[in-house]
Amino acid sequence: MTLFTIRQDFRAPSFGPTSQAEIYSEAMAQYRWADEIGFDFAVISEHHGLEDGWIPSPIVAAAAVAGATKRIPIMLSAIIVPLHDPIRLAEQLSVLDHLSEGRVWSVAGAGYRAVEFEMAGVDMKRRGALLESHLRTMIQAWTGEPFEYEGRTVRVTPKPFSDPHPRVLVGGGVEVAARRAARLHLPMMPMNTEPKLQEWYHDEAEKVGYTGGFVMVPQGPTFIHVTNDPEKAWAEIGEYLLYETQTYASFQTPGQWSTPKVDASNVEDLKKSAQIVVGTPEQVIEAARSIPQFGAMTFNPLAGGLPPKLAWESLELFAAEVLPQIRVDG
Repeated sequence: MTLFTIRQDFRAPSFGPTSQAEIYSEAMAQYRWADEIGFDFAVISEHHGLEDGWIPSPIVAAAAVAGATKRIPIMLSAIIVPLHDPIRLAEQLSVLDHLSEGRVWSVAGAGYRAVEFEMAGVDMKRRGALLESHLRTMIQAWTGEPFEYEGRTVRVTPKPFSDPHPRVLVGGGVEVAARRAARLHLPMMPMNTEPKLQEWYHDEAEKVGYTGGFVMVPQGPTFIHVTNDPEKAWAEIGEYLLYETQTYASFQTPGQWSTPKVDASNVEDLKKSAQIVVGTPEQVIEAARSIPQFGAMTFNPLAGGLPPKLAWESLELFAAEVLPQIRVDG
């Protein structure tokens, strides 16, 4: 079974023709479209201080998506937990859990952009410890009972809609992250496909007596564009996709490995990446068939401020000629 995911970062770079307001409007329309045709996840990310407006407030956006859709699960991937007050974050996610009737999943990330920690006044060197301590605080807060936090009594209400709390997965891509997730009795959503992550996770889970956990490994392309004329499409979307991939790659710290990362100097480099599929309906169907079970095909229709008209042409062609065949395949 191939999963279908739609991702929006709400970016409107200055070189593009689309305003920030238009990007928000079109992104919401595309989330509604994905909900109606049966996509498996709507993804929203978090970054701060980007000139292009990369969304800094995913919880607000998720509430809007929940209100605009009926069934699609919404994944916050990722919330940069150390940048937030854990009590306020627990409250917001509890309310969001009610508004969405349990449809929101959160990937709890430690963060990696130094400028974001500087903006928040948070010591980046402590991000791992802060992630773990904040998550412990949030899990306790979601019991709805009063407890002592930093020398004061606090109580988070309402108690979440989901039992025992909203779905939270721990992000990361190294051994310490895998073991952290297991210690917290939470599943893991890594940023890469390092095979040892599952080994480390299950080893730590056994040590702490945690059963039922899992590692949700990201597999599959992270940009899909369906077209009847791939060369024409590349000429139209190439600069936006190159901007998207180069800025994302620039965020990564030395030695960091992230599955969506593509190192590209030009559009020709993009064409060689397994993470990017720009092809005819037949080629996209073939790509979908090659994805491992429960891998995902991720649509990022407005990547890098890609003009909405081009994004909709791809989405509509996917719905008309690709999705029906994949559903026949089962």
